[in-house]
Amino acid sequence: MQWLRRLFGQAEEAPFLLLHARCARCGAVVQTRINLYNDLSVEYDDREELAGYWIRKELMDDRCFRLMTAELRFDRRRRLMSQEVIGGQIITAEEYAAARKQTNG
Repeated sequence: MQWLRRLFGQAEEAPFLLLHARCARCGAVVQTRINLYNDLSVEYDDREELAGYWIRKELMDDRCFRLMTAELRFDRRRRLMSQEVIGGQIITAEEYAAARKQTNG
């Protein structure tokens, strides 16, 4: 299949960001994938020039089913500048893996 990608000039998979969060209510952990080329919205400055990108993503855990809202802002090069989760907190990939391991036994 690799030769087909080279033949048609299709680039490798677009870069993505994995976001991990913990619900403030029940403590369940959630992971979501954000495609940095397709999922982000463009943000313009006052002169209508590219200022950066942003995304608002709703997350729901599988325990209490409460919605969490993640808001992330990126610069012009799609580098993460700020992140916030309303109704939860951002956790690291290691914390996510440990919580999943503990839950699954």
